[in-house]
Amino acid sequence: MMADAVEPGFSLMSLEDELTCSICLSTFDCPVTIPCGHNFCQDCLLTSWKDSYSCPQCRTVFATKPELKKNTVLSTVVETFNLRSSKSEAGLQGEESQPEEKDVIRCDACMEAEASQTCLTCMASYCEEHLRPHRENPVFRLHQLTEPIGDLMDRICPDHHKLMELFCSQHERPICSLCLQQVHKGCSFTSPEDQRSLKESDLRSKLGLLDGKIVKNETILSQMKDMQNKLKESATKKKRAVASQYQYMRDLLSREELDTVNAMDQEVESGQTKIRGLMAKFAENIDNMNKAKEDIHSLLSQTQTMGFLQVSFNLPQAVNFDPYTPRINLDSKKVLSSEAFAAALKKHLTEIFKQPIEARIPMLKAGGYPDPTLHSGPVRLPMPPNPAAQVKAGHKKKTQKNPKKPPQPTDNTTGKANLAKSMENLLGFGVKDKPRGCPPAAEPKEQPDNPDIPQEMSSSEKRSDLLKYGTVLTFDPRTAHKRIVLSDGFTKASVSDDHVNYNDCPERFAVCSQVLATKGFSTGRHYWEVRLSSNNFIGIGLAYSSMDRKGPISRLGRNPLSWCVEWFNVKLSAWHNSSETVLPNPNPKRVGVLLDCEDGRVTFYNVADRAYPFHSFEFPFTEAVYPAFWMFSSGSFITLCKLQ
Repeated sequence: MMADAVEPGFSLMSLEDELTCSICLSTFDCPVTIPCGHNFCQDCLLTSWKDSYSCPQCRTVFATKPELKKNTVLSTVVETFNLRSSKSEAGLQGEESQPEEKDVIRCDACMEAEASQTCLTCMASYCEEHLRPHRENPVFRLHQLTEPIGDLMDRICPDHHKLMELFCSQHERPICSLCLQQVHKGCSFTSPEDQRSLKESDLRSKLGLLDGKIVKNETILSQMKDMQNKLKESATKKKRAVASQYQYMRDLLSREELDTVNAMDQEVESGQTKIRGLMAKFAENIDNMNKAKEDIHSLLSQTQTMGFLQVSFNLPQAVNFDPYTPRINLDSKKVLSSEAFAAALKKHLTEIFKQPIEARIPMLKAGGYPDPTLHSGPVRLPMPPNPAAQVKAGHKKKTQKNPKKPPQPTDNTTGKANLAKSMENLLGFGVKDKPRGCPPAAEPKEQPDNPDIPQEMSSSEKRSDLLKYGTVLTFDPRTAHKRIVLSDGFTKASVSDDHVNYNDCPERFAVCSQVLATKGFSTGRHYWEVRLSSNNFIGIGLAYSSMDRKGPISRLGRNPLSWCVEWFNVKLSAWHNSSETVLPNPNPKRVGVLLDCEDGRVTFYNVADRAYPFHSFEFPFTEAVYPAFWMFSSGSFITLCKLQ
């Protein structure tokens, strides 16, 4: 083989670059040679050839796909190289695995025997043989002996060539006695042993601190793991409970469907029975009349006049009955009510499921979502009742004579009526297209009397009553679009054709020229006023902080997380979740906003001599809401007014 022909002194390790594929940067795997002379791994080359055939190294283009053949010589060299590389790595690992020899301190006299002790006076280490003068000769009695020291030369002062037997606490370095008298004169000092004790004590305290922190972190980590397990268990329980609720509703709807179908089948069978009875009666009448016809023909065929005159003939009673087609169909009250109930329930559930999950429960409780068959605008819950209108309506009811009682369900429809009533309580069903036989929906409860907030919201209010809840607002520069210029202490926002050099941040609006206030509210009542430059291309409203800032639905009112009234082309509209309600335009110059977090309502006022409400939104507070503003045309501005 070629490996045997390689000279012993020649090393394949120097050929590593030549045996490397320029595509995968690894040694060749099944090397092939292309017409330009370059070598590549077969798989790497085929992967690089997709739309055209060219050399990845010299970029030579081939008209057709070259025929690839394995380079057997190069393949053999690569195998030899890989074999020797693996042997070299094994040898290096064996050397690294050998334990290091322990450093031995030798005697400075004989340089052979292991030192027994070190003399700090002589600054030398001695074995037992050469240490004997220090033990027996009184001349060496004052010499200081210690355990063998390997770093003896490191203890010599480089400036005075004396033993550094002191430690300067101020400069944190070992010094000799001459250093203490010259450079380090006046410095506090101690012995190296004492300094080592202090440092060891400090390190042990830090070690204890680290141990305590590690224990705390491990405890928190264990608690978080327990929390993770509890979250999984809680999620499993909640999913099981939700699945049980939905299964119960599916069973309820299945039973309702089965009962409705059975009721229709009973109606069909009853109609069929009536039709069969009438058909039998009509068939009997036809037979009687045919028999009468035969009797008449028999009489007419008699030739004896006297016999003909003596025979009396009476028409059958069926002749006096005028036949008619009976009106039998499935348009009974029960069938129509069941059909209307199913259609209305489907529409109301569809309307509920269109809303965000946090808005569904208040809708179920209030029953304030619209009837989809009558109205396609935004969801608007009813305003508080007018006391004067209620008194007038009550007086009118008392003057009515003989009021009609609502139809009562029969015994065989009691179950249906109860089911319809339960579904009505669940969905607020029955405002417009309630089936007959269902009891009327309960009247909405009146709002409790509150001397601070007038209940009559359809008429004007005293501005002084609203100023009780006045709050100071400023625009948040972190949210302002780059077309919006803030001035007058962040109380005036205007639109400019030139972009302001604001820093990019996640809170900033990037698509629509909008800005939020710095304050957000989740409790209490709050009132503020704004002055408008014009009644066109301006919007005022509220938004959650989680509202999108960058996407196409980041404009106020075009998502479920914001509400606004907007003047656009001299048209005033209320917007929420991309649903528009056109409003009468009062053309205000000053607009007041009253936010009642307790009742979940925001009301907009045209402020003049008094405050005239022109629109209200009602929605649940799932988080803090922020005053929000939109401006489009250049030169438009909004000013946050000082309340007086």
